[in-house]
Amino acid sequence: MKRFKNILCVVDTKTDCKHALQRAVELAENNQASLAVVNVMSNDKAGIGMPDGGPISADFQAARLKVHTQEVEELLEPYRAQVEINIRILYGTPFLEIIREVLRNNHDLLIKSPETQDWLDQLFGSDDMHLLRKCPCPVWLTKPGAPKTYGRILAAVDIDKTYPQEEQETRRELNHQILEIASSQALSNFAELHIVHSWESISESTLRSQFINTPEEEIVAYMNEVKELHSTSLDALINDVTNNLGSDVMDYLKPQKHMIKGNARKEIPAFAKSIEADLIVMGTVGRTGIQGFIMGNTAETILNHIDCSVLAIKPPGFETPVTVID
Repeated sequence: MKRFKNILCVVDTKTDCKHALQRAVELAENNQASLAVVNVMSNDKAGIGMPDGGPISADFQAARLKVHTQEVEELLEPYRAQVEINIRILYGTPFLEIIREVLRNNHDLLIKSPETQDWLDQLFGSDDMHLLRKCPCPVWLTKPGAPKTYGRILAAVDIDKTYPQEEQETRRELNHQILEIASSQALSNFAELHIVHSWESISESTLRSQFINTPEEEIVAYMNEVKELHSTSLDALINDVTNNLGSDVMDYLKPQKHMIKGNARKEIPAFAKSIEADLIVMGTVGRTGIQGFIMGNTAETILNHIDCSVLAIKPPGFETPVTVID
């Protein structure tokens, strides 16, 4: 069972980060994990036209640091009795400094609230998307106002066998991680576990073309065959994870399997909304070792259309393009 042991929580005292902080504290307490909290300050100058460096600039930055530290300390005060919390104040571009902090200290989970952005019809902002694309450890973005205990957790897996052979093992391991983490969270939240896979019959439109005029019964037979192949693969995945976690875990969870016909970019967000999912556990990268390949278009589209918390997983072997700068 996946348990996080070195958690990093991002807080911003100017926004609603209470749910992310509460979730991080509870995870650290339940898993006997270490917890660090970071706040990222921008590199503001002392004034218009004021050059960097010098005593005025140094005093200005020191004053800002003191204020930020005090604000974070006040935010953390109610949780000090539960777990030990380390505070770090960072400077610079938020997503870059957060990822560098993950790299420096080998964090195995990043948790934060989404950015506040009332002008866009999507939950996650620019820094959030950068983290989802590039952060090497799992990223948990907790929706403000989310329930303290999740009722329904959705694990979205991709078991399509049409990917190149070199991708198959990476995707298999990623799917295992998704199901194991989703199962762990469903257990700790006493939540329903839903497992969804979106499948398509690629040749259906061609078979229905007026130039081919394939009999309807042959088209239906083809579609049923494709669906059965996907269903068999999904059952095999669930059986593998059951063997890893123990049959007693899955017997207790009784996960609900959903095979949805259609494009995942459209169907996964719609299904998550239909069951009122509180959390989606999904992968954001399906391939590794390809320069510049950060996040697939399918994952990006899904993330831009969901309205609940997300726990995003990277596959084994993923390497972030961000480097540590001391």
